[in-house]
Order: sequence, then structure tokens, then C-alpha cells
Amino acid sequence: MDAATCSRVLPQINLSHSDRRLSAGRSGSASCRSSEGLKISKQLTVSCSVASDKGNDMFGLSHYSKKNPAGEVLCPAGVCTYGGTAVESHSHAEEEKVGVLLLNLGGPETLNDVQPFLFNLFADPDIIRLPRLFRFLQQPLAKLISVLRAPKSKEGYAAIGGGSPLRKITDEQANELKKTLESKDLPVNVYVGMRYWYPFTEEAVQQIKKDRITRLVVLPLYPQFSISTTGSSVSVLQDIFRKDAYLSRMPVSIINSWYQREGYLKSMADLISKELESFSEPAEVMIFFSAHGVPLSYVEDAGDPYKDQMEECIFLIMKELKSRGINNEHTLAYQSRVGPVQWLKPYTDEVLVELGQKGVKSLLAVPVSFVSEHIETLEEIDMEYRELALESGIENWGRVPALGCTPSFITDLADAVIEALPLATAMSTPQTTSEVVDHDPLRYVIKIFFGSFLAFVLFFSPKMIMAFRNHLI
Repeated sequence: MDAATCSRVLPQINLSHSDRRLSAGRSGSASCRSSEGLKISKQLTVSCSVASDKGNDMFGLSHYSKKNPAGEVLCPAGVCTYGGTAVESHSHAEEEKVGVLLLNLGGPETLNDVQPFLFNLFADPDIIRLPRLFRFLQQPLAKLISVLRAPKSKEGYAAIGGGSPLRKITDEQANELKKTLESKDLPVNVYVGMRYWYPFTEEAVQQIKKDRITRLVVLPLYPQFSISTTGSSVSVLQDIFRKDAYLSRMPVSIINSWYQREGYLKSMADLISKELESFSEPAEVMIFFSAHGVPLSYVEDAGDPYKDQMEECIFLIMKELKSRGINNEHTLAYQSRVGPVQWLKPYTDEVLVELGQKGVKSLLAVPVSFVSEHIETLEEIDMEYRELALESGIENWGRVPALGCTPSFITDLADAVIEALPLATAMSTPQTTSEVVDHDPLRYVIKIFFGSFLAFVLFFSPKMIMAFRNHLI
């Protein structure tokens, strides 16, 4: 990636909190005051309103903005907030009760969970983006795809122990983040919300409300923004918050992406440099970044910034490595494509074969879009891609572990939370008439019946059967 790609930076938002005193309150609450009391002025409010095809910019934020290699907070590649009214808290105000909500994908914990998990995944309109006219097909298609794909997916989860470790790891990250924030004099409640499996985001939000949290920082555990990950999770939050009087008034700040943060970059460079030392000739190793792919239409038609952010992320990691005297060759490819549509290229499996044909003998795989071990790292990379690489002529294989609970990484997440906290503002977006769910039972039954019939005809046509045989099953 050329330097020009990395030079488009929005005006900086300075988040100085050096004069802030944190006084612990009872029941895990915290009061954040400056010498005149915590006062978040409208000058600090981030309003990132760029027109989008979705019609509702999630929490008043846009995901089209760019970057900052130095790690300062930008919008939205840093902290974004509601476009609502700023909240002022004076010295006589009640102490704040701060919450941090970690968002992640979720994963089936047993083999019996696989098919319903896949249904939840493919029923998400941010995963399968149907034209408005055909959105009544969403659930029938999700049901069909989940049934067809479940047998192969079960094999993958069986190979890594019978279920995803994602919940366990995310809970551990939440505990470590809570400890780190408390060591920085900021008592918080940390919650975990999964998009497609337990504990669902909706459950986490209900607990946040039950605990009477007064200020919330939302931290998606995706370094780069995509409409299919952070975007989808935040969309769910928006829908929940705007329907609830208490939640709609709660000051909220979203850390929209954080791939450019110095702590994250240094943590990634630490892991890579450590794994390079395991090779007999570290300087000869190809550093192979493998990122989760998204359909090409997300980027070209919907304006998803994921590809740009991923390329800049690789640039920044390599810049950090070069500052340490590590000048290995590197490449980026995209994995985990599903279905007969075009995804971001180059594809991981194809690049591995090409590297073997070009005579690359030593390769270090780096799962750059994942911060926790799960099926894409433990089965897809460690088993499928490793086997393919060795078959293609690569002789020495290594893989960088996911960040997990690496102390420097958790510390950087804690710093990101502290920086985001003063920017929290309340959401007050009312639900419009056009957004009211259709509760007509007869219309619902008709949609499901005809949707299922059309889905059956579509997916069992000879052309679609061949496509799914080659790309999905």
C-alpha cells in the first residue's frame, strides 16, 4: 500500500483527561470530575454524520472516515458518540456508575448449537444483504443455508474440541479489562454481548439497565470496522436503545475501531517478532497476514471501510516491525469466504498455493482480524491452511497466536476506554412510523410461505446446487 493511501486523516479530536480525578464510589461506581466537575462540552461531541444507504447512521456515527497512524483518537477510526445532547455533571452531581460493553461474534458451545448459531448468523441482514423487495426471504434463506452448512461446520467444531472457545476467552478478556481499569482508579462493570449466540447483546443490555449503569463505553472486539461485524452489533444496540426511555438517555461512547492504536500495534509486533525467532532463519520468513473476508459488494456498493482499514493496519504493523529492524517480506490475503459471490481478494487458499509455487519455504501466518482464538484460527488456519501450505511446497510453518489476554493489549483497551469515557453523550432518536415492525399475523404467514417456496425453487435449481457444492458445502 502506498503512502498516499495512509495520508488521509480527519481533524484530530484531543481527548485530554490529565486533569481528571477518579473517586471510587460504592457498588463499583465511579465519579469522574475535573477541578470544576466533569463537564463534557459540545465542542468535544463527535458528530459523524455522513449519508449512507442504510438510512440510519448507527448511534449518529459514520464508518467512512479515516485513520491516524500515531494512534490518536479519530472519528470513526477511534471514538464515536451519539449525535445527541452532551451531558454535564457538576461537582455536586451523583457519582457515575460506569459500564463497558464488549461486543463479539459469539460461537456455538456444543455441536447441537451449530445449526441454530448458523441460522442466527445468516438471518442477519448485514450478513446476507437482500434487496428491500426480497427481505421477506431473509429467514427462509437463513434456515436453508444453516441446514445445508451445518454438517460441515460441525466437523470443524468437532476438530477443535466440540465447540467454540470464544465465549470463555471473551469472558477472560472482560475480567482482565475490569482489573486493569480498576488499577487505573476507574471501577467499572464489564459486560459481554455476543451477536449470534449466548450471551446475546440483548441480554447484556438488560443487565446494564438492571445494574442502573449511568455511562457506557461500547468496545467491539474487532480491530477494524466492517458493516458485518461492528456495524451489525451497533445496529442491534441502536434498535434496543431507541425503544427504551432509560437507555435512550444514557450517555454512550462507541470505540468504533482501534487498529491504529499504538498499544495494539506494538502488541501485534511483539507476538510476530517472538514467533519469528522460532524459525532457524527468521529473516527469510514470509509474514502472511490472513484476515476474515467480506463480500466485495460490501466495499464497492455499501462503502464498507474494512478493506482500507485492513490495508492500513498491515502497513502500520509492518512499520512498527521495521522500526525494530525486522524487514521481512509480507503479504495480505482474505479467508473464510462463503457462497457463490465474489469476496475480497486475494483469497488465502489461492495465495498459499502461489507462494509455494514461487519457492517460499518458510511462512508465518498472522490472524490479523481476530483477537481471540476460535474456529477460523484453530481449524481453518491451523489445520486446513497449514495442510495446504505444506502440500504446496512450504516447508516451515508457524502461526502467531491471537492477542487474547496479552497484558499490553488489555492495557491499551483500558486506555481506549478511559479516553472514550468523557465523550459519552445521550441518544434520543425516536422510532419512526416506517420502522415499526409489521405484526399482522396473516401477512407474516403469507411472507414465510411464499418466501420458503421461492427459496426452495431458487436453491434447488441445478445452477445453485452446483454453486453451493463448490463454495458453501
